[in-house]
Amino acid sequence: MRKITLLLLLCLALVGCSAVDTAKESMAGIFDYFSGGEDNAAPPTPLVEYHPELDAQVLWKESIGVGADGQTLKLMPAIGAGKVIAADREGVVQARDARTGNLLWEVETENPFSAGPALAAGRIILGSSKAKVVALNSENGEQLWENTVSSEVLAVPVIARGTVIIRTTAGEVVALDEKTGRRLWSYEHSVPALSIRGTGMPLVIKDHVIIGYDNGKLVALELKNGKYVWEATIAMPKGRSEIERLVDLDVDPIDIDGTIYIAGYNGGISAVSASDGEVLWRNEKISSHTGLSYDTRHLYLSDSIGQVLQIEQSRGAGLWTQKELSHRKLTAPALYQDYVVIGDYDGYVHWLSTRDGRQLGRVQISDTSIDVKPIVADGIVYVYAKDGTLAALTAH
Repeated sequence: MRKITLLLLLCLALVGCSAVDTAKESMAGIFDYFSGGEDNAAPPTPLVEYHPELDAQVLWKESIGVGADGQTLKLMPAIGAGKVIAADREGVVQARDARTGNLLWEVETENPFSAGPALAAGRIILGSSKAKVVALNSENGEQLWENTVSSEVLAVPVIARGTVIIRTTAGEVVALDEKTGRRLWSYEHSVPALSIRGTGMPLVIKDHVIIGYDNGKLVALELKNGKYVWEATIAMPKGRSEIERLVDLDVDPIDIDGTIYIAGYNGGISAVSASDGEVLWRNEKISSHTGLSYDTRHLYLSDSIGQVLQIEQSRGAGLWTQKELSHRKLTAPALYQDYVVIGDYDGYVHWLSTRDGRQLGRVQISDTSIDVKPIVADGIVYVYAKDGTLAALTAH
């Protein structure tokens, strides 16, 4: 059965990306396989009972339509100016008071949103599965402009210096004018036939746009014109089969004082110089497709089997590993005070110690999966589950 599943996944993936809906479904199957879905032999680790060392509280909890509607998307809340803004798969966008959860405004569009929103300068930017990029007024939800790109948008848009950077599933990077949506430049990069569903968010560092690709390459472009600056090889495919050779940089890269940190599926975790792309160190033992967080000395990530790791920034050595949440399809971790906060497939939010990774507390906000990274802002943790549950949490 397992061999049949692998063969089906390969066949589906090789259909290609010209038809967005077909590619979406095929890549979703591959993602579910590698992230511990039904085809994975290891079941989710049951939660263990322990004495909570903190009190995790739900400040408020509301519904944002159908959420991701059970799909693997990059719909996650954006927080700013006292508001939390979130969108659902059916085109609903809501703005709520960040402290109380009270609804400030809501609009219904016809866009099947798949990524965003990004928030800056009074504008909300979202991407859709129908290759649309939409800008709304953050004060009332009124549409400001719309543009079309090459394919589905599965990376949260990035707004920098009056420019909106869009990453598509077809490998294209597009720069749009923030005020008008006019296309400024684009950069095309080939993508492999087989990859995990998802794309890493662009990272803007000074005058450069940093993009991680499904072939294990990290590319830097000029922000003003999209010209190629440098390229770094983060991961090299190994093995004989397509599955064994799959490497994928779907993790959103992060920048800490001019050093880029990025992890990938079968790609390890690496530190790269932002100025010239030199790989400063690489730890090939780690595989991750969720994301990274950091404090002054450490990196934190959940790996492909659901372990949570603390890693030294300076040389990439592992310090502690939390294994009690294995195979629970963990989100990327977020840092909140002295805690690591992470969501799982069953709607639980877990609070771990940054010292040793032990479990300190947990709270369930939904009975469906949380698959996007919690957002921390102004002393509150915001969590968005796949069924549209949006919750604001604190812990003491």
